[in-house]
Amino acid sequence: MSVDCIIEDRRWAEANIVQIAVAAYQSTMRHLGYDPDQFEIGLLACGDEKIAELNTQFRDKPVPTNVLSWPSEERGADMEGAKPEPVIQMMQGDTFLGDVAIAYDTCAKEAAESDKPLKSHATHLLVHGTLHLLGYDHERDGDATLMEGLETQILETMGIADPYAQ
Repeated sequence: MSVDCIIEDRRWAEANIVQIAVAAYQSTMRHLGYDPDQFEIGLLACGDEKIAELNTQFRDKPVPTNVLSWPSEERGADMEGAKPEPVIQMMQGDTFLGDVAIAYDTCAKEAAESDKPLKSHATHLLVHGTLHLLGYDHERDGDATLMEGLETQILETMGIADPYAQ
């Protein structure tokens, strides 16, 4: 399986998080020209309490967040707005791309506030997390533009509206 999922919060099981995660991962990989069956990611489907602990531990931010990502290695582009090229590392046997954690409470709250289905918002967050594992980021303006554009394109292929449209 391309997504190894640990479900800590049963609400994610009820929401079919494994199906959502596999679809988001596979769509992202295929859109970028990678065979999703050749790689694997780990997913922790948890609640706000756990993600707040992780956010504190890894980002020194003692609050819940919607999604966190831990690439197995640095794959980002040096130049702002440039596409990361992780294929070299990945072709050298690095089949594990990294881990993603998603928080039910924050995801559900954001979905409700933006009047979106939970499935659509969770899919967006998991596409976002997968892109982070592949070296995409949004710290610099050019990188954010690239990443958001890819998210929009990938979600469109999945029948999900542009999450950045006003």
